[in-house]
Amino acid sequence: MSENEQRGTISDMSVTPVPTADLYDEHGEALDICATQFRQLGGRRLFAGPVRTLSCREDNALLRELVNGPGEGAVLVVDGGGSLRTALVGDLIAGAAERNGWAGLIINGAVRDSVALGGLDLGVKAMGTVPRKSGKTGAGEVDVPVTIGGTTFRPGDVVHADDDGVVVLPA
Repeated sequence: MSENEQRGTISDMSVTPVPTADLYDEHGEALDICATQFRQLGGRRLFAGPVRTLSCREDNALLRELVNGPGEGAVLVVDGGGSLRTALVGDLIAGAAERNGWAGLIINGAVRDSVALGGLDLGVKAMGTVPRKSGKTGAGEVDVPVTIGGTTFRPGDVVHADDDGVVVLPA
């Protein structure tokens, strides 16, 4: 394995997770650091992968469709507008993501079923939790740039996440 594969760049869609503090020490300010203070909710506390994006607010129909397809080690970054009114992800959607090979989900919004999420081999970061389900109209956009916490996530970038935060290596 080459040095680039070891330090978090894309290689056949698989990315070796690297602690975010180590990445900062290596890349400094060339690294994009997301300022949002997400809660760590998944069973996989250190995760990384190529970025896929979804922009949706209080509606998870597109999210459900995406995670039911092959994840191939990607991390789905969901801009839910920071809404804590409804949950975009619960145990069924997160379970589908785990089964279909997604490395993780980063949700700028809320999730539910937090105890079950902690038992999955999946990275899950979200702003908070709420028991209310989201809408199911299919509103939203897939694979568009989304900006969360001052960082723009673009499809194909590489994201790394751990207990210290979320960082992005541009493609």
